[in-house]
Amino acid sequence: MSVIDRRRAERFSVQPAYTPCRLRRHDQDAFDNIGHVHDMSETGVRFESDTPLDPGTTVAIEIDLPERPGQGWKPDGPGRAVFLVGNVVWCNIDEPGPAVMAVATTRYCRDGDRGRMMRRLSEGGFSRVDTN
Repeated sequence: MSVIDRRRAERFSVQPAYTPCRLRRHDQDAFDNIGHVHDMSETGVRFESDTPLDPGTTVAIEIDLPERPGQGWKPDGPGRAVFLVGNVVWCNIDEPGPAVMAVATTRYCRDGDRGRMMRRLSEGGFSRVDTN
């Protein structure tokens, strides 16, 4: 049985320890679900969190963009995180530890968020995720 990759955009692998994210469900006011991004693209994010979310849940995500690999984590400055809204596509809670989830992006919340994120990923020396 072959696996079909339905992704529309190239994914980039990031170091979870240096790529924190905060989430909130659409019915919440606070970003109180903390996680770490594993990989990301223009159209989605794969991350881990101690709080599993059901597929279909609409979430807002704040992502602190990583620096170049090997340079640690330095924030872009106040208010320079990327904000996006999307829907949880799947949630894996089969393994011990945090739940691993994927969100399909439906929109970026601020002008420039998508472009800044893609520039950082494509020019920052991050590995492209092999889908084969």
